[in-house]
Amino acid sequence: MNYLIAVLPDRIQAEEAYTALEKGGIPLNKIAIAGRGYKTADELGLFEPMKQAKKRATFMAYWLIPFGFFGGYVFNLITGLHNLDWAGEPGNHIVGGILGAIAGAMGSVFIGGGVGWAMTTGSDTVPYRDYLAANKYLVLVEDIAGIGDRAVEILRKQAPEILQSYNS
Repeated sequence: MNYLIAVLPDRIQAEEAYTALEKGGIPLNKIAIAGRGYKTADELGLFEPMKQAKKRATFMAYWLIPFGFFGGYVFNLITGLHNLDWAGEPGNHIVGGILGAIAGAMGSVFIGGGVGWAMTTGSDTVPYRDYLAANKYLVLVEDIAGIGDRAVEILRKQAPEILQSYNS
């Protein structure tokens, strides 16, 4: 879902922005207010980027680590590599499987979003939950494909602290 989000410092300004959007012809079913006394971030589908990245990396690990172990074991079995003479033939295959599992874990971190989870810069996502925790209000205009330009114009007149689009 694509949203246009305006961060406003208090309830009165949020209600004024809501009223301005209503008068500007934006359908009421496309407008929402988040904050104390209104909807929560969970009800609106605003997710914490850190939590989502961790969830994706964990989900990817569930199938990449076993697949990596199997792939490493089979690769070592097919190629016949004997890097550890003391481990013998089955030991080398198991070591190959362990190395494949490590590669699978790395893949889950890099591909699954764990890099953003492990090394947070916060530059590409705005933590909207932090604004709500600071007793600020969010005015959201949902599905801005057709009404985005009008909504941006109206919300800019309200002088929000932040006006940004969000894709959930």
